[in-house]
Amino acid sequence: MEVYVEVLLLFLTGFLGGLIGALTGLGGSAIATPILVSYLGIPLRVAIGSGIITTIANSSTSGAGYLAKGIANLRVGYSLAIATILGSIVGVIININIPTKILYIVFGVVLAIAPLPGIISRKDQIFVVRHTNQDPISMKLGLRGSYYDENKKARIEYVGSRYPLSFLSMMGAGIISGLLGIGAGAFKVLSMDYVMGLPFKVSTATSSFMIGLTATSGGIQYLILGYADPLLVSLLVPGVILGSYVSSRILNKLASKTLRYIFTVVVWLLAIEMIWRGL
Repeated sequence: MEVYVEVLLLFLTGFLGGLIGALTGLGGSAIATPILVSYLGIPLRVAIGSGIITTIANSSTSGAGYLAKGIANLRVGYSLAIATILGSIVGVIININIPTKILYIVFGVVLAIAPLPGIISRKDQIFVVRHTNQDPISMKLGLRGSYYDENKKARIEYVGSRYPLSFLSMMGAGIISGLLGIGAGAFKVLSMDYVMGLPFKVSTATSSFMIGLTATSGGIQYLILGYADPLLVSLLVPGVILGSYVSSRILNKLASKTLRYIFTVVVWLLAIEMIWRGL
């Protein structure tokens, strides 16, 4: 009976990770890793290594749904994924060379910082620049698009700009992804939202699609180093896939403000938990 309970708990952990991770753009392991460590007794580095692999399933499921609905932007995702993959390689190297206590604190601090712009910006129009003109690189890459917003009942057109700066910020997101195994979706969202000037829903959807590309790079490294548990991954993935599917059905029907509130509450709770464990 105890085995069945553990399997159920892992499934529920994966489901919560997939649901909230895809809904907010954090990636499933940002939710699953603290639960695995705090409540299921999984060693931190094993949780990180296994968690980053589950985000591949998270991204594949939710990302495909967002692409089908026309919310995620394929050109933006692929053009910035190069930066996140390079950063992920560096992040894994840092992970294996720092003490576990510091890793806990870094995890918590990163999650604590993530929602700050969302808390400060009460209205998108005040703090987020919506570009009408593009820099030459963004124009050459064709970083523009549109999607139908079911909440506003209107088609939203947008233009992405400041690609070089966004590329650098995405490399930083990749380092965080490899270091903490969280996909760093939160920072991808912030980069596309605040630097590139994309609508929040487009940023969230494109982030969910990109996370799988970044996670593949970090996941391979953790597997080689022996910090990923295939059995643990196999038990988490079904829940992650289901949670991601549910999330992709919900996202376009919610107001952006609702997403920001969910985003803020979730990451702050996780941040407090992880920092406390590192002290």
